[in-house]
Amino acid sequence: MDSTVRGTIEMTAAMTIIGTIGWFVVMSGQPVMDVVFWRCAFGAVALLVTCAALGLLRGRLTLRIVAIAALGGAAIVINWLLLFSAFSRASISIATAVYNTQPFMLVGFGALFFGERLTLTKLTWLGIAFAGMLLIVQTGPDAGPGSGITGTDYVTGIGMALGAAFFWAVAAIVAKKLKGTPPHLIALIQVCVGVVMLAPFANLSHLPADTWSWAMLITLGVVHTSLVYILMYGAIQKLPTHLQGSLSFIYPVVAILVDVIAFGHRLHPAQLVGAAAILIAAAGMNLGWALWKSKTPAQNAHISR
Repeated sequence: MDSTVRGTIEMTAAMTIIGTIGWFVVMSGQPVMDVVFWRCAFGAVALLVTCAALGLLRGRLTLRIVAIAALGGAAIVINWLLLFSAFSRASISIATAVYNTQPFMLVGFGALFFGERLTLTKLTWLGIAFAGMLLIVQTGPDAGPGSGITGTDYVTGIGMALGAAFFWAVAAIVAKKLKGTPPHLIALIQVCVGVVMLAPFANLSHLPADTWSWAMLITLGVVHTSLVYILMYGAIQKLPTHLQGSLSFIYPVVAILVDVIAFGHRLHPAQLVGAAAILIAAAGMNLGWALWKSKTPAQNAHISR
């Protein structure tokens, strides 16, 4: 099988799986703190087995790698806590759409800390995403069947999704310092950090009593964490950047469909427009879409005469 085709299949599978994560979080019936703790715990076991099988535990870890990966792990864990908390407050659809402002967080960090230039195109995409955010916020909560979402919870949920995007961008910036380190090993360190961070706060004295909850939690750790990392990073090694970026938008589409089918949360027309604006702007930023044709050197020379 051609490597690009295989990479496309792997990336599609990874994004489809991660698009269902909101359903598993909600259906586990557990507090968010416990959900993230067990995701990290089961993910750590699965990733440890994977790293050992691939021979990644021999002589690759240094104090610098562990320290940097741990910093990124703290950001990732906070990201999960905020995003999962946003699901019950703003719905999976809205939280996922707002969460996809991640590229703009990265652009902001690039301008602030790395001196990267903010072009007119980037600013325009940012403006479109911001307009989409305003539409979502001003429309108010989705009053789907039995949603129980109030205006205050709704705005809080949007704020949490934005915070999750911010901490994802922090983790992405930190990950740049680990170039050349196997991603499975980075993920292992990150989930181990999550276990240590959350153990004092997780409700370990009252464990889930039913098989269903345990099945949801194990799936979040083994499938949505370990398997997704393996598929996603395998795909990244095989695919050009533009194809990676385009396939990543399978995730929000699947998440919105799951929210509609499983929970009956249908977006208002204005929310649909707002969510579409954010996703299109994020796609434009990720894939480098040009909003207008730039003048060629020949055209500039002609104008100067």
